[in-house]
Amino acid sequence: MLRAAAGSALAGAAGTAAAGCGGDRTAAGPPSATPRGTGRGAAARVPALPGPPLLLPALPAGLPAQIEHGSRRGQAVALTFHGRGDAKSATALLAEAERAGARVTVLAVGDWLDAEPRMARRVLDGGHELGNHTMRHLSVCSMPAKAAYAEIAECADRLRRLTGGIGRWFRPSRARRATDQVVRLARQAGYPHILSYDVDSLDFTDPGAEAVRRTVLGAVRPGSVVSLHFGHAGTVAALPAILDGLHRRGLRAVTTTELLTR
Repeated sequence: MLRAAAGSALAGAAGTAAAGCGGDRTAAGPPSATPRGTGRGAAARVPALPGPPLLLPALPAGLPAQIEHGSRRGQAVALTFHGRGDAKSATALLAEAERAGARVTVLAVGDWLDAEPRMARRVLDGGHELGNHTMRHLSVCSMPAKAAYAEIAECADRLRRLTGGIGRWFRPSRARRATDQVVRLARQAGYPHILSYDVDSLDFTDPGAEAVRRTVLGAVRPGSVVSLHFGHAGTVAALPAILDGLHRRGLRAVTTTELLTR
């Protein structure tokens, strides 16, 4: 289904990266999402880009505060990317997913959105999902409440300015699961659910494309939420083989919302 040459072409596009670790509209969040005196000057320089916020189906009732996977009875999985790093390689990853008929979820870091504001619309216009991965990718779970809230709310503000909404999902930076405090603060900022994962590709350790492919395909199963990262050459090179491996098993890569509402 996917040519081996696609992986080589994508790998060449990868640049140096920072390592990572119904019927409602994409939530706009409370009016006071950005604390007074926190990053307003920087946010004001982020240009608004064209395009409406996405209309999202309502999530089913009873979902846990922290979501690690979807139903094991279906044939869908969610590939989720920590959004930071070289925009060229991120664009190549999105294009490869689209060629394979896959849709992904991108949890964007706010300072990346400041540097690459057009990537927000690129993600959404490709049919993918965009969410919040804090403003500066610090250890949000070890911060005092005020600083942790600012990390969440500042990134939400960037998303709102760029897309018209804050996105549905929040994932804590440098942590697989959020503390009770971060769960509470995320809810206060407009995110009732934390998006965790049950498959860690470990791609941010740069083990090489074959190791990333083997780790993902060795652990993934129906309903899985897979953690991957933009900006790592091994991830770029591994994606065609990952998508091909999913296809051979009858699994489809869909957005997290689709995974949970199918």
